Amino acid sequence: MARRKKVKKLNVFLGIIVIVALVIISICIYTLVNNPNMLNSNIAQNKNSINEVVEEPEAEDIVINIVGIGDALCHSQNFKDAYNSETGAYDFSPMFKNVTKYFDDATVAVGNLETTLAGADRGYSGYPTFNSPDELAYDLKEMGIDILTTANNHCLDKGYTGLERTLNVLDDYGIAHTGTSRSKEEQNTILIKDLNGIKTAFLCYTYGTNGIPIPSGREYSVNLIDKDFIKEQLDKAKEEGAELIVVSMHWGAEYRLKPTTEQEDLAEFLIKNGANVILGNHSHVPEPMEMKTVTLDDGTTREGFVIYSMGNFFSAQTDNYTRDTLILNVEVRKNGATGEITIDKATYTPVYVYDNGQNAKDRYELLDIEQIIKDYEAGNSEYSTSMYNLMKSELNKIVEIVGPEIDNTAKSSDESDTINEEQNTVNEVNDEAEGELGRIVRLPNVEICQNMSHDYYYEKRKIA
Repeated sequence: MARRKKVKKLNVFLGIIVIVALVIISICIYTLVNNPNMLNSNIAQNKNSINEVVEEPEAEDIVINIVGIGDALCHSQNFKDAYNSETGAYDFSPMFKNVTKYFDDATVAVGNLETTLAGADRGYSGYPTFNSPDELAYDLKEMGIDILTTANNHCLDKGYTGLERTLNVLDDYGIAHTGTSRSKEEQNTILIKDLNGIKTAFLCYTYGTNGIPIPSGREYSVNLIDKDFIKEQLDKAKEEGAELIVVSMHWGAEYRLKPTTEQEDLAEFLIKNGANVILGNHSHVPEPMEMKTVTLDDGTTREGFVIYSMGNFFSAQTDNYTRDTLILNVEVRKNGATGEITIDKATYTPVYVYDNGQNAKDRYELLDIEQIIKDYEAGNSEYSTSMYNLMKSELNKIVEIVGPEIDNTAKSSDESDTINEEQNTVNEVNDEAEGELGRIVRLPNVEICQNMSHDYYYEKRKIA
């Protein structure tokens, strides 16, 4: 009997719950029918909440700095100067002390090793067959060099074993390299580095090896300039995801201040097939740099940067212009939204390889030309008037040969509208300067159109 009472009470309780639920549902339905905007508002709010969750912040642009130097051409005078008789070791770092700071902000720094590291047992030597102490590579790395290109006309100066040992030494010091190889597999392995999010390939080629034959069966050991082979490697770099391609070329004619027709043709070929930056060497003297636009087969255009030669980064040569060099800085941008790669700027630091004399403690010294001029004019320079005048002369040579620095970020519609007026002003200032202030570097019209305004050159690189 008690059990029946309990069941009856439970049924009553459940019935009350059902009635309350039906009342609540009825109220909700009545509210929604009479207030449809409330439903739409809730849906919109939910949609907005979803959008807020899925929406990703816009990707930022990536900007990197590629620093380039010319040939590390180590003559016997250079390594003899670096020798410390007390320790029996070699130290090239005093030669670099004035310019090391220009590598501090590099995302990557590239140089050309125009010598072998064949070992002391082969005998250190300069021209015509180079073999330098291993310390040279170490000191270049300490200065800031990350990659050394090794395909040049002196890479086989000590034969294949010298070439092989050179690469082994670079590996031991943790210096990346491209241009020569110890196997076919190594030759076919593209040097690719991730530069702050830009996948970048580095390639290198040479016109020859000074008549020294590449060993039979080891044709892979030296990357020679051959368009079919180069295109194959450019295509491979792109297939492997390279967004930026930097090509070092050992080309042209020695002691020539302008590119040959062959250099210009090769530059066009490289850019047409994917190269973005071309770093030239071999002539032992500086040559011009430019933004080069090429027309593709489909009629569209493609642009790339080329410097035909950066000269000797250091050497013991004494001929005119062989001591004039530069430290190049190429600023590259990857658009965060589109992924497009562009060259923003190409600037350079003029450098002079100075010989302090045979009996000097540190005979060879890389001089920061503009810094010396600036310090002297500020009255706080350790250098003499004759050194000041020499620096002004060498600055003039380098700027005239290499040309104005490039700043593509300065281009605008307003600048285009006033370009002719600017050129007229340049001509007037040049004419006045020659008569009153002395010699000032002239800027050709085509370079004015492509590069930063003339004010930069008159203020920063004026030769009084």
